Amino acid sequence: MSRPHDKKKKGASPADAATEALADALQPGQSVELLKELHILTREGRLNQDSRRKLKQVQHLYQFIEKLLAELPEQGAHATVADHGAGKSYLGFILYDLFLRHRSDAWAYGIETREELVQRSQELAQRLGFERMRFLPLSVAESTQSEALPARIDMVTALHACDTATDDAIAFGLAKKARFMVLVPCCQAEVAASLRQHKALALARTPLAELWRHPLHTREVGSQLTNVLRCLYLEAQGYQVTVTELVGWEHSMKNELIIARHTGQRKASAAQRLQALLGEFGLESLAQSRFPL
Repeated sequence: MSRPHDKKKKGASPADAATEALADALQPGQSVELLKELHILTREGRLNQDSRRKLKQVQHLYQFIEKLLAELPEQGAHATVADHGAGKSYLGFILYDLFLRHRSDAWAYGIETREELVQRSQELAQRLGFERMRFLPLSVAESTQSEALPARIDMVTALHACDTATDDAIAFGLAKKARFMVLVPCCQAEVAASLRQHKALALARTPLAELWRHPLHTREVGSQLTNVLRCLYLEAQGYQVTVTELVGWEHSMKNELIIARHTGQRKASAAQRLQALLGEFGLESLAQSRFPL
């Protein structure tokens, strides 16, 4: 038996349906003008399927971030957030729009090596009146030392930071004594390359090497192992780590979300397991370059 509102939806015009879908997708008070500037919405304010997936992913990540920032003093009134490998700064802009601009002294920093993206983002922030956003064309080493950034950052984010850019974000977060790190890794290739390099020796040494004998498995095992090593490294450096899915697989294949909360309690067992894994997989060279303890 159909209900009255079901009949109403069936008879709704395409324009009404589009308006309803947009209202369901947006957070209360979210800037439609910003979403148009980011090309998540069309100039007519419509939401297509590709942009719906992108928006859902960033909105879902925001829900995790909002809860963490609210734990800071005065509900995050003085929060500082650095988005590493910011790209076009989708995450930074939406985070500022929904949370930081409503706080009296909260700041967002976008760190990106491509100067044209930095310039574009800074111009957009000025047009929208987002006064406490800064975009900096810096490498990880430069950002760690730059006087344009505060000595301590409350939260470091990295959304789809490709390959070793996630490790750069972690190194930056450690240098800035970040209270939280929120990371969505992407395209982890460095460990897979090392596995391929030592494949012949590993196949002779241990049956575990069958896990990466085939190229497809090498890529997948390398990706999984990279994130396991990152989590152990964060625990060894005094962070409590949670790993979960970001959104459903229908929205993104790059779906692993790592949330690290600083406790100051370094886990010696995590450091030992990290070193043991590096040795087991022939990745000792990464001990200094990526996971210095």
